[in-house]
Amino acid sequence: MEDLIVKPGLAIPAEELRIGFARSGGPGGQNVNKVASKVELRWAPAASSALSEQERERLLHRLAGRLTADGELVVTSSRTRDQSRNREDARSKLAALIRSALAPPRPRRKTAPPREAVERRLREKKARAALKRSRRGAPEE
Repeated sequence: MEDLIVKPGLAIPAEELRIGFARSGGPGGQNVNKVASKVELRWAPAASSALSEQERERLLHRLAGRLTADGELVVTSSRTRDQSRNREDARSKLAALIRSALAPPRPRRKTAPPREAVERRLREKKARAALKRSRRGAPEE
């Protein structure tokens, strides 16, 4: 297996990727009962030499819900009947997942609510207060 190119300047060494095969439940008819075409690709980002410390922190934070108890990221593919095509599909899924997790978050632009929205909120608040006041009735003396 060759290194996984995630983006220019970032490649995951092939030694860090573990690949396994299983019988697939996907397309293939009777063929699925005898051929292990499902691909399971595993990678441990915490132990990866391909990532900088910043990239590792961001990746572990953003993908925390997808990591196993051992800290591995698991990607599977059983899209096709062919093991080699499923292997390429799993590799591209992993690369896309890493790219999206490493993308820097867009900065939040502070915005103020429109004047009309503020006025509408105050009008509705006054109307609600008047309604509640009208339900109270006159105080007893």
